[in-house]
Amino acid sequence: MERFEKLRAVGTLERYSTARHDWKFYLGPAVTASYRLPKGHSQPLKDCIYKALGDVIAQHPILSAIPVDESTQNPYFVRLPEIQLQKCVFFRERQLDSDLDADVERDIELDELLSTQHSVPYEPPNPFWQVHIMTSSAHPSQFTASFLYHHALGDGASGIAFHRTFHSALSKSFSISPADLPSTSVIPSPSTPLLPALESLHPLPVSTWYLLTILFKNKIWSARDLGLWTGSKCTAPFGQSCVRHLAFSARSTIAFKTLCRENGTTITGALQTLIAGALFAHLPEKSTKLVCTGALSARRFLPEDARITDDSMGVWILDMSETYTRDRFPQHGDSGQGGRDLLPWTEAQRSRQNIEHVLSSKGQNAGVGLLGYVNDYQQELFLSKVGKDRDSSFEVSNLGLFKPAAPAEEDEGVAIGRMVFTQSAGVTASAIQVSVITGADGCLVLGVSWQKGIVDDRLVEKAMQAVNAEMRRLVGTD
Repeated sequence: MERFEKLRAVGTLERYSTARHDWKFYLGPAVTASYRLPKGHSQPLKDCIYKALGDVIAQHPILSAIPVDESTQNPYFVRLPEIQLQKCVFFRERQLDSDLDADVERDIELDELLSTQHSVPYEPPNPFWQVHIMTSSAHPSQFTASFLYHHALGDGASGIAFHRTFHSALSKSFSISPADLPSTSVIPSPSTPLLPALESLHPLPVSTWYLLTILFKNKIWSARDLGLWTGSKCTAPFGQSCVRHLAFSARSTIAFKTLCRENGTTITGALQTLIAGALFAHLPEKSTKLVCTGALSARRFLPEDARITDDSMGVWILDMSETYTRDRFPQHGDSGQGGRDLLPWTEAQRSRQNIEHVLSSKGQNAGVGLLGYVNDYQQELFLSKVGKDRDSSFEVSNLGLFKPAAPAEEDEGVAIGRMVFTQSAGVTASAIQVSVITGADGCLVLGVSWQKGIVDDRLVEKAMQAVNAEMRRLVGTD
């Protein structure tokens, strides 16, 4: 690595991801999108994708950078001199006749791909990202592109930024003649500096009282609620990620959003509550408490001159948490699973208020602000937790609605549709991770992941079925 150009140091929040990747405790997120090509195109798909990725790499310098010395307390980024696309872009033919525009709840082949790839760490000197292209001979004008990446390279919103850039670049590549497409798969790295780390742009202030409270809980008194369910204890080595996704139609998504607004909450607040209700419905009665964690974008709090926008790739997020108790999900009437109210709106309203409270703090007393007080990331944040109970039950991270860079009439024939946001499971992460996105097709999709053996597969399947059934009941499509 000494022969590569040394860039800036890995930031404190980015180092959280390099430390856990070093021990294979968590491997990264992925954002997948389906694409439809213009009718009658003559350009070879691979050539157009390579051309588009070259444009994407030129626009986002983090894609040509990799973190080195992950095992130390002082990792840093280096720039690869070039990106050999054949080492990070992979093509495969679908085995099932899958129409990506069809109103289906699940793409089984995509789940299998993500389950496999979310279990594979990144290795230098290869890029710390991959793109997996799935094509279909039955539907030659369609393909699916899964963008997987190391979390130190980007947050969840960075996956959206990638696809927005890729979609625009792909549209342009299909507008030129096949003879003008480049014949090489080797892309020279740009000389553009990396965007700053979060702590370089935001003070992340921590009050003395907040710091003392955290120290007291971690060092002096950390009694655990016996009713808190968090799956099995933190177990290493990592093992296998299991991934499933559940898609709702555009009509159901609009109806659910309207229902949330009418009941004084948001989609995120309602989903957190609904997932908690679905878990309570299938967990033993002794499990009386659930802790939900989540990530919120900090981009809105960064200075304007930093030029960090929705189209930027990097890691600028804040953390949040919420607690749910079984007694807030009463059993009455014929609502919900077995008469249990899976989505009490008062709880969903409380969840929305908690999110708004975290956002109103604008980064003050956020968990990410405590990372500056950590001496040994690997030992203090990860290795010390192996064999112990997890801190949280499930995670909900919502990327919101994807908006293409150009209106449909200006995209020169390339359309982007269904999207799926997923993450690898984590040794010390929440027992279940739910990653949410609404694609350009207007369909809300939940990407669910968990570590094999840490959570019973049947529990996850039953909880997802309960979420699906309750959503359908609420919007009147059951």
